[in-house]
Amino acid sequence: MSTRRDRMREATVREISETARRILVAEGAEAVTLRAIAREMGMTAPALYRYYDSHGELLRHLVGDLFNELTDELHAAMKAVDPPDMGRKVMAVCRQFRRWSLAHPREYALLFGAPVRGVENREADFAEECAQKFGWTFMALFLELWQKKPFPVPPDESIDPVLLEQLRRYRDGVLGVTLPLGVIQQYLKCWVRLQGGVSLEVFGHLEFALDDAAPMFELMLSEIAPELGLTYTPPD
Repeated sequence: MSTRRDRMREATVREISETARRILVAEGAEAVTLRAIAREMGMTAPALYRYYDSHGELLRHLVGDLFNELTDELHAAMKAVDPPDMGRKVMAVCRQFRRWSLAHPREYALLFGAPVRGVENREADFAEECAQKFGWTFMALFLELWQKKPFPVPPDESIDPVLLEQLRRYRDGVLGVTLPLGVIQQYLKCWVRLQGGVSLEVFGHLEFALDDAAPMFELMLSEIAPELGLTYTPPD
C-alpha cells in the first residue's frame, strides 16, 4: 500500500509531466526547460531535481508518456473493430496513428521529428521501453496477419544483398522473431510509407499541392492492403 508521501510524490510527478506537455504544445520542445516548468508550477528549478536527475531524464519521461498515450489509442482503435477482421484492424490502426498525429503536431515532432537536445540518449530507459511497445503494436499485427494468412514476399536471393544483411540484423538483433526476411522488408516498406506520409502532412509539406491530404492517405492504404493480402475498406 502506498504511503501519503508516495501519493504526493506521484501527484507532483504527474503535474510536472502535464506542465511540460502544456509548454511543449504552446511553445515547442526547446521551451521545455526545468526553469520554465518550475516557474509555471511555482517551484524553484533545483526543487525539480528531487523528482528528475536531469533535464534529459524529464524529457525522456515525457517522451515515454506520449508513446504510451499513442499506443493506448492504437489498441483502443483495434478493439473497436467489430467484427475483428484483420483488414479493418490494420486500417483502423493506421488511421488512428494519422488522427493522433495531426491532432498533436508538437507531440508528434518530439517523438518523430528532429532530435531534441536532451533526448539523444537512447539508453534502455522508460522512453525506450515505451517506444518499443509502440513499435510492437504494428509488428504484432504483422505477426498475426502472417500466421493467419501468409502474404507473398520475395525470397532472400531477390533482395538487395546490402539490404538483406540489414534486415537480418534488425530481425535477429532487435525484433528477435522468426520470420522470413521478406516479411521484415514488407513490414519496413509499409512503415516507411505510413510514417513518411503522416510526417509530410503533420509538418505541412503537402500543402503546396493538397488542402486535404486524407484522400491521398486513403489511396496509400488502398495500395498497401492488397500487398498484404487484405481487402481495403473505406473509413466509416
